[in-house]
Amino acid sequence: MRVLFFFLLLFVVNCPTSAQTKIQLSEKSVVKDSSGTVYPYAIWQALLSKGYTIKTVDPKNPDTEFLLVKLTDQQIEDRIKKAPKPRESPYFTVGEKLSLFKTTDLNKNKIDLRDSTGKIIVLNFWFVDCPPCKREIPELNELVESFKNNKDVLFYAVALDDRSRLKDFLKTMPFHYNIIDDGKFIASKYSIKSYPTHVIIDKEGKVYFHTVGLAVNTVHWLKKSIEEILK
Repeated sequence: MRVLFFFLLLFVVNCPTSAQTKIQLSEKSVVKDSSGTVYPYAIWQALLSKGYTIKTVDPKNPDTEFLLVKLTDQQIEDRIKKAPKPRESPYFTVGEKLSLFKTTDLNKNKIDLRDSTGKIIVLNFWFVDCPPCKREIPELNELVESFKNNKDVLFYAVALDDRSRLKDFLKTMPFHYNIIDDGKFIASKYSIKSYPTHVIIDKEGKVYFHTVGLAVNTVHWLKKSIEEILK
């Protein structure tokens, strides 16, 4: 079940009382489970990325404790679907005809995306030392698996790192996109400065969807966008 990144949405809990008191969830907050066990900050924060949520015990008390609650699979799916559309990146514009590039991949195979009419191109810009980039890789691998039988959907991960470092990284963290190493010149071509950045290019070579950073539903929107183009 894809449950990454819930902590990004839940790190600050605002619960207005009748007096408009705001309850802040922080490192000093007391977070317990139903048995009364208190969780250290690092532990409950990690659990928020694994399908848990946090509820206030007493919404009217600014010093309230918090309850750690396990979400059901259905609740997780519902939250993903109801979450706002991920924010757009400042680097692309929906509908623009994108100037693509020619390069080689990690295994020195030639790639030329400049003549890709009829193909859907899914680009991910990332680097090894980017924590959110790494956290989303398992979900991105599932995305690739979803379209493995469709040769018209192409996945490319443009990494800033060199070939040697990427190969070491991939030994412990497989990434099923087609990896492009030393991609700084490609990122610079689009003035990309924040990571991860995703962009989907439709069969006519136009930007269909793009986003930057993490969201609970980033991969949901990537898949949704691909499916819309394929219809």
